[in-house]
Amino acid sequence: MNDLSHVDESGAVRMVDVGGKEPMRRRAVARAEVRMAAETARRLRELPKGDALATAQLAGIMAAKRTSELIPLCHPLPLSQVEVTLEVGEESVRIVAAAETTAQTGVEMEALTAASVAALTVYDMAKAVDKKMRIAEVVLVEKTKERVV
Repeated sequence: MNDLSHVDESGAVRMVDVGGKEPMRRRAVARAEVRMAAETARRLRELPKGDALATAQLAGIMAAKRTSELIPLCHPLPLSQVEVTLEVGEESVRIVAAAETTAQTGVEMEALTAASVAALTVYDMAKAVDKKMRIAEVVLVEKTKERVV
């Protein structure tokens, strides 16, 4: 059990103490994909700006900012940047979310939350026309940290 960062020696959950860690510039990038019928993807591609994709982009950004409220043991972080991009392919929407902070702990949960909520929003916006859509491959693709000078 003690290999899990949020579980103590007795098996109880705990918030990790990062108080002694040096603040560092941190960045994380996550990816998600919503797979769908080609017709659904075509319809999404043809929507004007300010459409379902813009809604999903904003939902992802808002979710990153609220990660510590959604994931019980996450530290609240001062996010310096969150970027969410969506690209409609032939049979999918690919979402890439990046989050940055200068803090004592990583920002990967914020990036993963942004990608996940953006994917859920795409799903919600298109579920009426495609009952077989699925969210796939929510993954962390990059995590970096560097000393603050």
